[in-house]
Amino acid sequence: MVDAGNRQRFVAELYQTGVLIMHSRIRIATLAVLLLFVSIAAAVFAQRGGAPAASPASTGDATSQIVAKAQAFLAALDAAQRPKAQFAFDAPQKTNWSNLPSPMYQRHSLRIGDLTPSQRAALMSLLSTALSPDGYRKVTEIMRGDEVLRTNQAGRGGPAFGEDEYYIAFLGTPSTTTPWMLQFGGHHLAINLTLAGTQATMAPSLPAAQPARYTFEGRTIRPLGNEHDKGFAFVNALSDEQRSRAILNYRVADLVLGPTQDGKTIQPEGLTAMALSQPQQTMLLDLVREWTGIVTDSFAEARMTEVRANLPQTYFAWSGPTTNGSPAYFRIQGPTLVIEYAPQQGSVDHIHTIYRDPTNDYGATIARR
Repeated sequence: MVDAGNRQRFVAELYQTGVLIMHSRIRIATLAVLLLFVSIAAAVFAQRGGAPAASPASTGDATSQIVAKAQAFLAALDAAQRPKAQFAFDAPQKTNWSNLPSPMYQRHSLRIGDLTPSQRAALMSLLSTALSPDGYRKVTEIMRGDEVLRTNQAGRGGPAFGEDEYYIAFLGTPSTTTPWMLQFGGHHLAINLTLAGTQATMAPSLPAAQPARYTFEGRTIRPLGNEHDKGFAFVNALSDEQRSRAILNYRVADLVLGPTQDGKTIQPEGLTAMALSQPQQTMLLDLVREWTGIVTDSFAEARMTEVRANLPQTYFAWSGPTTNGSPAYFRIQGPTLVIEYAPQQGSVDHIHTIYRDPTNDYGATIARR
């Protein structure tokens, strides 16, 4: 949809054309026809979206929108539900997340399956505002994949799978000025979004998938398909010499900095981004955005600006085969970034990933400002 400012500018430019024609002694009747054309053309222009798309909302606008949705969701909860959803900002709940299903991992926040339809709709509206369109797609496809697991495991007992088995918590009070956190997750998903005024971080977060490929409404769904394909495209865009530096001489089979590994550090390994050509750097940044871009666009762009600034100190490491479709691990690591992609037990149908900022996990930096 065309924004009002562009539409007004378009109409104004056409009107100016009409004024020039009038000064050229074209008859008033002709000018009337021209002005009628202006109105019709402006309407068509608006309908067709002829103006450039509006720029993303500012980070301040994004915070306000997320806070409004969070407040609406909390207002929809009853007295028994609210204590399960609200915690102090520095409560132990902050680190209470895992890729494991319930009851293998005990979560203490508000279960989605215990919400009414209207409460659930308010929650999904909050998530669709806090996340980018692609991030929201990714999250809902991960949840839907867990529903596939539930269906396949029906009657067998064991862990609880399915879309009802996800949990929501707020640490601190949703605010446009003071720090607070939105925490959402369950099996194969942990979103930890900390906001502090106009700043935000989604570190640490864990988007994962099992199954990594399934069919829904006749379509093939791959929640982390872009991460997989772009990773293999990048490693195969490297020269033999570059690959020799990127590929580790030992096997990595799982996340190094996954759940329960808060505060742990690892030494950068592999190929430095400074050894990449400009097109290769662009491919690497595009791969990084699959994680940084889960959050709403204005915050994602601010994060990507930081990643670009740190590109000279960023490394790419690979472990495993380089043939697309193989179970291979990769890591992208910079001063404020760690991304890991790790197939489980040699299966490309069971993927774990992690996204961290060693300087700002849980908003450690922005919450102090």
